[in-house]
Parts: sequence; C-alpha cells; structure tokens
Amino acid sequence: MRGARVTGSEEDCKTTIFLVQQGVWEMPLESMPLASGYLKSTLMADEEISPHVDVSIKNFRGGTTNAVMANALFDVAPPDILAFSVLGWNYQSFGALAATFKQLNPAGLVVFGGTHVANQAARVFRMFPEVDVVVNGEGELTFRELVRARLTGVHRSALNSVAGISYRGPDGDVITTEERPRLDDLEQIPSPFLTGALELTDANGEFRYDVALMETNRGCPYKCAFCYWGGAVGQRVRAFSLERLRSELELFAKLKVHTIVACDANFGLLPGDLEFVEALIETRDAYGFPRALETSWAKNKSKTFFKIVQRMKEAGMHSSFTLALQTLSDSALETMNRRNMKVNEWEDLAAWLDEEGLDCYAELIWGAPGETVESFMEGYDSLARRVSRIAVYPILLLPNTDYMEKKELFGITAIRGDHDDFEYVLAHNTMTFADNQYMQRFLFWARVVAENAVFRYIWGSLRHFAGLTQSRVLTNLGDWIAEVDDQAAVPLREFCATAAGGTESFGAAISYFYTDPEAVRLLHRWWDESIRPLVPEQFRPVLDEVFRYDLLTQPVFRADQSRTTYKDLAVEEIRDEQYYVRKDVRLAFDVPAIVAALRAGREPDLSPSPRVLDLYYRAGSESAVTSTNHEIVIHFMGMTKEHILANAGGPTADPVTEEGSIRGGCG
Repeated sequence: MRGARVTGSEEDCKTTIFLVQQGVWEMPLESMPLASGYLKSTLMADEEISPHVDVSIKNFRGGTTNAVMANALFDVAPPDILAFSVLGWNYQSFGALAATFKQLNPAGLVVFGGTHVANQAARVFRMFPEVDVVVNGEGELTFRELVRARLTGVHRSALNSVAGISYRGPDGDVITTEERPRLDDLEQIPSPFLTGALELTDANGEFRYDVALMETNRGCPYKCAFCYWGGAVGQRVRAFSLERLRSELELFAKLKVHTIVACDANFGLLPGDLEFVEALIETRDAYGFPRALETSWAKNKSKTFFKIVQRMKEAGMHSSFTLALQTLSDSALETMNRRNMKVNEWEDLAAWLDEEGLDCYAELIWGAPGETVESFMEGYDSLARRVSRIAVYPILLLPNTDYMEKKELFGITAIRGDHDDFEYVLAHNTMTFADNQYMQRFLFWARVVAENAVFRYIWGSLRHFAGLTQSRVLTNLGDWIAEVDDQAAVPLREFCATAAGGTESFGAAISYFYTDPEAVRLLHRWWDESIRPLVPEQFRPVLDEVFRYDLLTQPVFRADQSRTTYKDLAVEEIRDEQYYVRKDVRLAFDVPAIVAALRAGREPDLSPSPRVLDLYYRAGSESAVTSTNHEIVIHFMGMTKEHILANAGGPTADPVTEEGSIRGGCG
C-alpha cells in the first residue's frame, strides 16, 4: 500500500484523512461528531488499513466561518483524503472548503456523505466540481472500501469496485455503482467511544460536548413526505447489542454526562428500547449519571412506550416525551403520507402524561400542502390546551423526499436558503404568499417563547382565567413588540424580520430573552401594558404572580458576572453537579399548587397563601440558552432541591406540587 507523501519516516508515509463535521449552533460547547467517529473507528479496526492511515476528526461549531475552518484544516498541510459529513446547513461551506482543498492538493480525494447528498451526485458534482465521490446510504463500510481502493492505487475515476457510491468517470460523467445493502449486523461498526476513536474530554479532562449522542438502532418504518429519514436511511430497523450500549453508558457515566440523546427515529417502538432504559437507570443508580434521556419518540405509542414512561417516572429519570403530530389537519396528513399514523388518540395520551406528572412537548409543521392558516391555528390551540410547549417548524423541501419529487403536483413555490441548502416553501395550492408571511411571524414567537420555554406557566392560567388562547397571547406579544417605542424591542424586531430562512435569528432571540436584563424588563412592560388589561380584575394579582414565577424559573446564565441579580447567588453541589441557589423566594400565592390544579383539570384555590421557597438552577446553561435546543434548555430551569433529588433516583413526587418542585409540563 502507498501513502501520498514520503519525507523519510514511516509515519510521514501514511495517507492522511480528515473527517469534517460542523454543527448547526454557535455555542460554547461542541456538538458531538458521531458520524465521523463511526467512520474513524471502522477504519482503525481494519488491520489492513489502520497501519497505513492517519485519521483526524475536525469538528466545528455552527457559525464558524469558511476562512476559520480553512485555516484550521490546511494550516500545516492538506490531507490526502478530505471527507465531509454533509447536512443542509453546512452544504455550501463544505463545497467552498472542497474548492480550497483542491487548490492546495489537486491530487487529493474529496468525499461527500450524509442523507442530504445521498443519491444527489449529479447536482453535487454540478455545483461543486471539486467533489470526487458521493456516498449513497450508510457510509462506514463504503468509506472503508473507498479508502482501501485509494491505498492500493485505484484512480478516483475508476472506483467501480466500490459499492454504494457515485463518482466522476474518465469523461466527467456520473457513474453510480451498485447499491450497498443495509447493514444487518450493526456490530460491524466498532463503537467510536469504546475504541477511543472519538475524543471525549477536553484539556481539563471534562466531557467536551453539550450532550452525549448514541444510536441504539437504525432505520425508520415510515415514509413521511417531508422527511428523508425513512427515504435515505432505509426503512428496516436494526439494533446495536445491549451489551455494547451498556458499556457505552458506563463510559459516559464515569465522565459525569448529564444527558444522553438517542439518535433513533422512533425510540420506544422496539422491546429492546425498554431494555436500554433499564440499562440507563441501572447505570445512573451505580454511578450517579446519566440523569436524562432525550430522543425522537416513536410516532405511534405502543405498550413498550407506556412501560418505558412508567419505568422512567418510577426511577426519576427525566425526558421530554414527544407528540410528533406534525399537523391536525386531515388534508395535510393525507399529503404527508401519515393518515395511517393515528398517534394513539393524542388527547388521551397527553392527559395520561399529565396525570403521571411528566414533561412532554408536541411537534407541528407549518406549510404542508393541504394545510391552511385556519386549520393550522385551530390545531395549534387545540393542542395547546394540553401541551403548551409546541415545537413548530416551517416546511422545508429536502432531497430524497416525496414533497421534493411532487413540487408541481402540490403547486409548491420555494426559495433556496442564503447560507444553507434547504428549500423554503413560500406558497402552494392551499397557502398563499400572504398566508405564509403572516404565519412566519407567528412561528417566530411560537418557537422562541413557547417552544423554548421562555414562558411555561402563564399559558394555562391565561386560558382559564382570561379566555386567552396561546396563539392569541403569542400574536399579542408579536404585535406589541412590533409597535412599542422601546430600544429593548429593536433587536427582537430585527430577529423576527430575518427569521425566515434559517435558525440563526431564532437562536439570537432565545439568547436575548434568557441572557439580557433588558429583555426581562421588556417582558414586564408588555405584561403590564398589553396582557394585564385583558385579564378580569379579580384575577390580576394571581396571574401577576404566575407571570413572575415563570421569569424566576428561567435558567441562570453566568457569562456576564456583572449582573447583580446573578453574581450574588450561592453555589451548592448536589450529587456531583453545581447549582446556583436563589434563597427565600416569596410568592403571594401558592403558584405551584395553582398550576398543578389547572393541569389536573381542577378549579384552583385562589385564596392568598404566601409561600417561601429556595430555587435551584443547574449550572452550565451557556450552551442551552444560546441555541434552539429546547429539549436541553428545560434541564436548566429553576426547581427545588426536592425535585433535583427525585430526578436523581430517589422517590418520585409530582414535580409541580411536591414542596414547590417545578417542571415544565404538558399544560
């Protein structure tokens, strides 16, 4: 086998390979480059390949400029093989980096892989002539064979022996090799964690990522029209062994990882998912960590799902359970290919989760063909009566999806993003341009304020005591900020105006609400001027306290030590984690009990009943409050010490009522 460079030592003769990833968010901590870890571990486990390659993972945060990435990649010498894990948000940047790479190393090989580019080679090669190979489907074994071919001297225009790729032939034409079968045995992919292929700690020995990403299985049995998970990844579900998953959990536990994110399409679908949860709880009981599980929960809730929920509640293991509805419109469900996905009568499911005292959120998509403004808003408020935290996403056209293939059928008009490779839907047969513009403004406030839990408790109280729907409150906030003469509103107006076509403005607005005292002052002014007058006079004192309670329980952000409201907070260690403590919080009414009563469908006691409690805030919220990751930010909300201990494995109590414990809930 041969390397690309010879400088006198065997090490210098090795073929150098850079595996490149970039996350979507600009935040203090990195996103784990799991895909690159799989590729590296697979290469290093091959005894014929590993002695002859030097493999490095180059992981970048969202927002890192092309110039910064280029300097980091090529400051010493360009590699021989440059492989990118491509998604819509980094497609343009990685194309630019490929062009720079070929200026420095014309003989080098550029590889694109990932669901966004699989089966899209003609377009990729047309846009980025410097890309040599596109991987179609699962990449680990395909990339291994591609590297093997290069090491044995196979020219980049003669890669027909490698299954599962598209490449440029001698005449520049696109050649696609035979499809590589899906992996039946996922154990063929060595664990990037257990093998050390993925670096897990920073210079101080601390876990370096925001969360730990794991796959317990691969595949999706559905073919939703908007999603390339089922189309590009494959429908048959295959699982990793429980023995391997246990070992990975133990490793993360020793590193004191708080949250595991299972990157599965439908967690809770398979009986093995319950076994994984049992292993997670056993690991937590033995080591104290991990303490939370986030995932994409199964669309249809089987007996396994209910067993998992009950087991996690019993063990005090936290998660945000998902109602992945996407729409409540029958017409839109038809175009989505989801009419057969009943999602188990979601109202009964949401009520059951409420009764169990468990956190849940729902997902909706705006702009699907068949949806109208009226049907969407009706569905949103119907859902909000049970689930206030609703993740609302605008419809995007993705490669390898049914909607992309049927643009003409649905009359879709779309625009390609400025800095990404998504197509943003502007209009279609049941949605006008004006409809979409109106709804984009609503989506901004729904995503920032409700989905990302800037408010959690006012929604049910305003609905019950003032007859204000969640959509009306959000619209009220947006209209007021658009008109108010206040400098603190100016950034929010700018964020809202530029939100369509990316996530940057959403993240900036969320960060503003959570980190800037001026935003808190602005919310107080909005409440006093625009919401309070809509509340019957006899209920205003109670709702004032609910509003204040919502703001009091927002995460503590300590990047700016000059903030007097935060810098004087005590710090306490509980079960190996740091918490900021706000002592002697005085409430004029028993707000936790009022919120709990409303969730349970009972009429709350509104008699004055002053309460004093201490609120605890998990430290390290900096990454959570500067992203759009609403599943993670919920773990940094203010709570009582009793709630912390319950969630760490003690006896479980209702998180809202027990000694004032608080937790974002379904209502």
